[in-house]
Amino acid sequence: MEKILDNKVAIVTGGASGIGEATARLFATQGASVVISDVNEKAGNAVAQQIRENGGHAVFVKADVSRPEECQTLVDRALEVNGRLDIAFNNAGIGGEMNPVADMSIEGWNRIIAVNLSSVYYCMKFQLAPMLRQKKGAIVNMSSILGMVGFANSAGYVAAKHGVVGLTRTAALEYSASGIRINVIGPAFINTPLLTNAGIDDTAKHELQKVHPIGRLGESAEVAELVLWLSSDKASFVTGSYYPVDGGYLAQ
Repeated sequence: MEKILDNKVAIVTGGASGIGEATARLFATQGASVVISDVNEKAGNAVAQQIRENGGHAVFVKADVSRPEECQTLVDRALEVNGRLDIAFNNAGIGGEMNPVADMSIEGWNRIIAVNLSSVYYCMKFQLAPMLRQKKGAIVNMSSILGMVGFANSAGYVAAKHGVVGLTRTAALEYSASGIRINVIGPAFINTPLLTNAGIDDTAKHELQKVHPIGRLGESAEVAELVLWLSSDKASFVTGSYYPVDGGYLAQ
């Protein structure tokens, strides 16, 4: 049976855990050769190895996407291994410092903007070149429900995620005529290591469930299914769009 990403080459940043890991695994089951990047070398290599053991194609490239030169190296490595680049999921991100605007540190602000916003620009800058040569490609960027609304004590995160939405829409306008589709997704609170790393315990998770009309947190696999569709030719007339994956959060 033909798979919807047969003969495609995909980059997934932040692919060592959470939504990135789930997407990398799903891409591989649908026929893609996946280039996984993350700052966590041990976990990233483990995901790539497991994909290969299950009959898929995957390599790991360590990259800090807040550094433009490492984004270029990542794309160069994908081309070296696979000869082309068809899909990119710019997923890497952090929660970062949580404080009111007046109390937020300059360092905390700069770090969040670098990882959650500037990295998306850097990655797209280098991903677009081979896609332009091919006259075809699909890019999906990671925003958040907080790319559409505010959230107290998260100015850096909210600003970065709003920025990703605007960046995506602008790039989509610039490159649609060249055969490249660029979209952005906005998950709500998803049950990933990012929540745990932010210090959100089981009690806090229970409270977060209540802010979603669907009554629970999302799962990484549910977000990955949307990324898969947007990355595939099944979404051939879709570009410049923001897609929430939020259990009804933004409908309130």
